[in-house]
Amino acid sequence: MTITRFLLPEDIVADLVSGKKEEVLAELAARIELRQPEIGRAELLKILLERERLGSTGIGDGVAIPHGKVKNAKELMLVFGRSLAGVDFNSLDGRPAQLFFLLVAPDQAVGEHLKMLARISRILKDSTTRKRLLDAPDAATVYNVIKEQDSSY
Repeated sequence: MTITRFLLPEDIVADLVSGKKEEVLAELAARIELRQPEIGRAELLKILLERERLGSTGIGDGVAIPHGKVKNAKELMLVFGRSLAGVDFNSLDGRPAQLFFLLVAPDQAVGEHLKMLARISRILKDSTTRKRLLDAPDAATVYNVIKEQDSSY
């Protein structure tokens, strides 16, 4: 199971405009809604915020992996966002998040959901990869960095 199987090049937001946690989630959810309109942005945002209330998905080192399960999702979907300024995401280390992977999974895809979370975490654990993603000049380069790292695992 690879990230790039579920992350499309057009789902890279290289310059998030939002500066607050809820706004970032809404901006990323809008991309999911474009891919699968029957997953409404408002409903997805509600699911993501409920998940955040359980504990922040800001895992530290400038990374957040917001995620949720949605009844009418057809398959796993990923969106990547980057905020060079950083966003307070209540991360475990107290630092702002800059790199975001939004993962949406069908209700019944528990195993796939967990495997994808682990894969994303493993790739973003590498400080060199995080730096390359932050230094990438555009969305195409961001996607290529993710693709390259994804194929090396």
